[in-house]
Amino acid sequence: MSVAQRRRISTLVIGRFTRNVLARASGGSVALSQLWPGRTDRLIIAPHDLRTADTTRAAEIYAGRFVFAGKIVNCHGRSIFDLEPPSEDWEVALLGFGWLRHLRAADTALTRANARALVDDWISNPAGKRPLARRADVLARRVISLLSQAPLVLNDTDGKFYRRYLRALSRDIRYLRYTMLDIPDGVPRLQVLIALCYASLCLANQARHIRSTSRKLSDELQRQILPDGGHISRNPGALIELLIDLLPLRQTFAARNIPPPPALLNAIDRMMPMLRFFRHGDGSFALFNGMSSTPSDLLATLLAYDDTHGVPMANMPHSGFQRLDAGQTALIMDTGPSPPSNVSHDAHAGCLSFELSSGPSRIVINCGMPTTGRDNWRPFARTTAAHSTLTYNETSSCQFVELSAMKRLLHGALIVSGPANVESYRELVQNGTLLTTSHDGYVHRFGVVHHRLLMISHDGSRIDGEDSLSPPVSGRLKGNDADFAVRFHLHPAVKASRLSDARGVMLVLPSRDVWTFEALDDKVDLEDSVFLAGNDGPRRTAQIVIRGNARQTPSIRWSFVRSPGSASLTNARRNARREPELPL
Repeated sequence: MSVAQRRRISTLVIGRFTRNVLARASGGSVALSQLWPGRTDRLIIAPHDLRTADTTRAAEIYAGRFVFAGKIVNCHGRSIFDLEPPSEDWEVALLGFGWLRHLRAADTALTRANARALVDDWISNPAGKRPLARRADVLARRVISLLSQAPLVLNDTDGKFYRRYLRALSRDIRYLRYTMLDIPDGVPRLQVLIALCYASLCLANQARHIRSTSRKLSDELQRQILPDGGHISRNPGALIELLIDLLPLRQTFAARNIPPPPALLNAIDRMMPMLRFFRHGDGSFALFNGMSSTPSDLLATLLAYDDTHGVPMANMPHSGFQRLDAGQTALIMDTGPSPPSNVSHDAHAGCLSFELSSGPSRIVINCGMPTTGRDNWRPFARTTAAHSTLTYNETSSCQFVELSAMKRLLHGALIVSGPANVESYRELVQNGTLLTTSHDGYVHRFGVVHHRLLMISHDGSRIDGEDSLSPPVSGRLKGNDADFAVRFHLHPAVKASRLSDARGVMLVLPSRDVWTFEALDDKVDLEDSVFLAGNDGPRRTAQIVIRGNARQTPSIRWSFVRSPGSASLTNARRNARREPELPL
C-alpha cells in the first residue's frame, strides 16, 4: 500500500472516530430532550408520497405476510417486530414504514385499523431499540413515511392514540436532530435533512426549525448536487432516491405558503435533465457506480414533473459522463475520476466503461448491482472486470479498503485510490462523432495509461473503437505481466453466436435487428457473464472478451455494425468486414 493510500485511510479513520466521539457526546442532549420534549400537539399538513402503491400488498399485510426485498415472513399471529428478519434489506424496508402507502391505497376501514394496530405495536415494541432502527437512512425514511401516511393512521382515531403517535414521531425527529454528526456522507445525510425539513413544516410548534433546517439542506444540496445535476457519488440511482422526496418537499413549502429555498429549486432543475441523460431506449438507467434495476414506476412519476421533454445533453463534465446519440443508437460512457472517498461506498472501478443500446434493446451493459442481496455480489460488481472496459493484469483500476475491521469502522469498502486524471474530448468528424478518452488508474501500480477511442457514425449504424495501452510520458511499463482483457458484457436478451473465423460475434436483438461485433486482428472469445441488475435477480448472460499483452499488442481495434434491413448472417458479416475509419 502506498504512502498516499495509507494517508487517505488514516484521514477517513480519524474523521470517523471524531464523529463517533461527538455523536456519543450528543447522546446526552438526546436524553435531556426527552425530559423537555416541547409542544408538538398536532399535525398541520401531510406531505404527498410519490411512490406508487399496490392494494394487493395491503391484503398480504392484513394476512400477516410481509414481502420485502425478495423475502417473505409470515407472522402467524405474532408481532412482526418480534420476528427475526431474514435479511438486512428486509429489515430496512420493515422499519422504514414505506409499506404503509399500500394500506392507504386500499382505503378501507379494515386497512386503516390494520395500519393503526401495526403502528401502535411498533410504538410499544422494544424492537425500536434495534441498532438498525436508529440508522440514519432508516430513521429518516420512517419519519417521512409516518408524516406522509398520517391521514391513514390518524383518521377516526381517539385522542390517546393521536398523542402517542406524535410523541413517537417526535422522539425519532429529536434523535435525527441531535445526532447529525454521525450520519454517513452522501445520500443518507441529504435524506436526514429532507426528513427534518418535512418535520419542521408538517408539525405544529416547529416553525423555529424551518429556517435552520432549510439552510442546512440548501448547503448540502449545493455541495452534493454538481453543477450539471449529477450527484457527488456519481451513482445515477441517487438522483431517483433524492428527487422522489425533494419534489414533494417543494410542494410542502408551497402548501405552507413558505417560499422554497432557491437551492432546492435549483437542485431539482439541474437533476431532472440527468434522468433523461442516463436512460436507454427501453427506459432503463445505465449501470454505473452502484445502479441496480431501474424502478420504472418511480421513474415514470418523476419524468411527469419534467417540463423540458428535450433531447438529453451530450456531456456532463462535472459528473464525468458522455452520451453519444445517433439515429436510434445511444452510447453512454463513464469518463470521470473516482468520487471522493467519503462518498465512495457504492462507487465502482468502471472508468471508461460504456453501455450501448439500439432503439428499445440494450446491447452492451455493465453487470450492475442487484436490488437485494448486495453483500454477496458487491465485491465482484465493483471490479473493473464487471464493466465493459479494459482490465489490466486482472486488476481493478480502483483499490478498495480490504481489511474487515476498516470496513466496519468506515461503513463499507471505500475507494482509497483510483483514476485521478481522466481525459475526455469529443469532436465532430467527417464520419460521425469521435470521443477520445484516457485514464491513469493503472499508472502507479503498472506504469500504463489506458486510452479508448470511440466513434459513432452519423446514423448510428456503426461504432468503431480502439483500446490501447502505453506508459506515461517519460515512463515505462512495470513488472513482467502485461496481460490485459477488453470486455463487452451483453444484455441477457441478446442472442450471441461466435463467427467461424473466431474474430467476430453475431448479435441478434429482441427487435430482430442484427449487429455484428468484430476485432480486426485479434481472436474474440464468447464467455459467461452475469447480469446483476435484473428485476428478477441475477441472470446468466454472455460477454465478448479480447485478450492481449501490452508489450506485444498494445492496441486493439474493434467495431459494432448494424446489418442494414436484413437479419441474415451474410449481410451482417459483410458489413462487419469493412475497415473502420478511425482518425488516428
